[in-house]
Amino acid sequence: MSLAGNLACLIDESSLVNERKPMNRLELKRFLELRIKKKVKDQFKDGKFHDLIEKVIANPYTLQDAYDSMRVNSKVNLKSKCDNINFDSLAEELASGKFDINSNIYSISSRGANKAKLVLPNLKMNVIQEAIRIVLEVVYRPHFSKVSHGCRSGRGQSSALKYICKEIINPDWWFPLVLNKKIDVRIISKLISTMESMIKDPRLYSLIRSMFDAGILNMEFGGFAKGHGLPQEGMLSPILMNIYLDLFDHEILNLSMKYEVLDAPDSQCDESESKLRSWFRRQIGPTQRNKENMSGVRVHCCRLMDEILLVVKGSKELSLALKSEIETYMQESLYLDFDSKTNVLPCNDPQGIKFMGKIIKRTVREGPAIRAVHKLKEKVELFALQKEEAWDEGTIKIGKKVLGHGFKKVKESEIKHLADCTSVLSHVSRFRKPGMETDHWYKVLLKVWMQDINLKKHDTQEYILSKLLTEKALPEDLKDSFYTFQNHAKSYVSSETRSTVTLLPESNISSELIYITEVLSPLKSMKMCLQRYGITNLEGYPRACHMLILLDHDHIIDWFHGIVNRWLRWYHLCDNFAEIKLMITEKVKKSCIRTLATKYRLHESEIERKFDSDLSRLPSTKDYENDFVNGIPESQDFFYDEGLLYGICYSGLCLLSLARIVSESRPCTCFVIGCRAAAPCVYTIHVMQRQKFPVWKTGFSSCIHPSLHRRRIGLCKQHVKDLFIGHISLQSISFDDWK
Repeated sequence: MSLAGNLACLIDESSLVNERKPMNRLELKRFLELRIKKKVKDQFKDGKFHDLIEKVIANPYTLQDAYDSMRVNSKVNLKSKCDNINFDSLAEELASGKFDINSNIYSISSRGANKAKLVLPNLKMNVIQEAIRIVLEVVYRPHFSKVSHGCRSGRGQSSALKYICKEIINPDWWFPLVLNKKIDVRIISKLISTMESMIKDPRLYSLIRSMFDAGILNMEFGGFAKGHGLPQEGMLSPILMNIYLDLFDHEILNLSMKYEVLDAPDSQCDESESKLRSWFRRQIGPTQRNKENMSGVRVHCCRLMDEILLVVKGSKELSLALKSEIETYMQESLYLDFDSKTNVLPCNDPQGIKFMGKIIKRTVREGPAIRAVHKLKEKVELFALQKEEAWDEGTIKIGKKVLGHGFKKVKESEIKHLADCTSVLSHVSRFRKPGMETDHWYKVLLKVWMQDINLKKHDTQEYILSKLLTEKALPEDLKDSFYTFQNHAKSYVSSETRSTVTLLPESNISSELIYITEVLSPLKSMKMCLQRYGITNLEGYPRACHMLILLDHDHIIDWFHGIVNRWLRWYHLCDNFAEIKLMITEKVKKSCIRTLATKYRLHESEIERKFDSDLSRLPSTKDYENDFVNGIPESQDFFYDEGLLYGICYSGLCLLSLARIVSESRPCTCFVIGCRAAAPCVYTIHVMQRQKFPVWKTGFSSCIHPSLHRRRIGLCKQHVKDLFIGHISLQSISFDDWK
């Protein structure tokens, strides 16, 4: 081959090697935001960003990138046909100040006696909000405090939990700060005055005020972090809340410096403490220090959006003083209301504290020596338990034989030559009604006897046979010997434990006590949600979810798969994760099988064989061992970036039922932003949880606005799957498409 041919082959090979792989969702979001970031950086002059509306946001290419960013959130292919938006005319309206907000919003009202109105932006308004959000993220992301978590890249729920469990050492007191305030004129004015220190753009602030006046800034303190991904939150709410509460973050850092540095005398400082704190004390001088003994004070704060937890290492008086100062600052400077009933609790309180939809506790982890003592105790207890189980099993067996013998005697009493006139049975036989069958007569006798012994509601059949029938007939010596053995075993365990612990050196015992922080998922609230959505009955047993029966079988499985996805994503760091896995296999998966069995009127075993490959998405308990490494899921679905894909990570599962099949006479397209595919079905949204407090992230949407109840939406098959599994949220749905 000629030299030219060889060179041509090299060029072809190099082009194949350098061919780029298609970008995933996160890479696309970063790429789109990076293009806008470059435009924002060009407007930085004299320590501020200038004219962001005119130079950046009112730009057709910026609006196009913002729209594409929304389509990425909606999991829509950017190469597909988009909505009919003229970005040039929209940019011109923004630049000239002729953009009318009131004509680009719509409202929906709830039905029934309690009217509730919800104002939502249309597509154009959503695009503008997304462009403003990206611009504000570029400006403020580098300046946010390390205290804040949520809606930030790399600083979400997982980082907050890791900080609480690993960075906070030996705390004494903690308390949550429960905010309760809707955005008002004072808060908007304070927010804008705060933003003016970094952004000089009166037109941007005028646009934000207009959005507030129109009612589309649905920002509510104390109700925001609980409803991630719901449409009433809007595009701008996350970044605006982080900007506003950043004032609190800096104030808490100042207060922690005051309590940790100024209030600790030099004479009682620990040798291992920070040199920076010692330097601050030397610079300030002894005259400005508090003379109280507050050495070793530490103040920790963790904020996930509007959920705040304060942790203090020090005295209770100091914690109360800190709480009072924080509440005064919140009320007087930030104009926020809060729950004044919140108490300062000791960290060793067995009840723990509620934060981020979880229960956080401080417990003692025992060392090897203490565990050895407890191991001896457990062996004796196990031996005594085995003997008790054998005793109960024997007495139950005897009770069943007694019942069988009694039934046999009743039957024999009907045979004249076998009947015993002197027996008790013959004396009570005169109460037997004429024509009464033997079985019925025996049940009547049992019923009379059970009424005579005053049974309790919780007494089971086994308990009745063992304790109330057999044991009363056993010899007293036999019963006394058994219960004496059980009492001796209990006293032996307690005395041996105490005596063994006293033999250990005190230094050993103190060194064995290691306090750790546990994070527990709210199992009780999760079970209540399963019952509310019809997955379990009142007794907690799995049942068929009847509202899903009309859906296709793959969507039914996707709906249950969404519960599993969310629970794995939210609770994989919890210490009681094993109980969650048990709930998945025993309740969620079983309910899915029974729903399909009710739909197709087949036996559950046949359903498992028929949909074996689809049901494999709902793993069994053994499957979890392969899916987790060091407690972290390996699947890429769990690594959503909260800063880029806000609202998707914590979006709750919605309950949709089939409303109707789309026909040619009544066509419908998908309601998801950026998707123009035909919707084969129309679905009805059911708001199952209308309470707003207390709120737990349990896998289901916790505070959907009541106006969305029984609202109908059209969805294509792919987006029904994405919404159920958790790849998109309700923010991706445009509710004005029926217009």
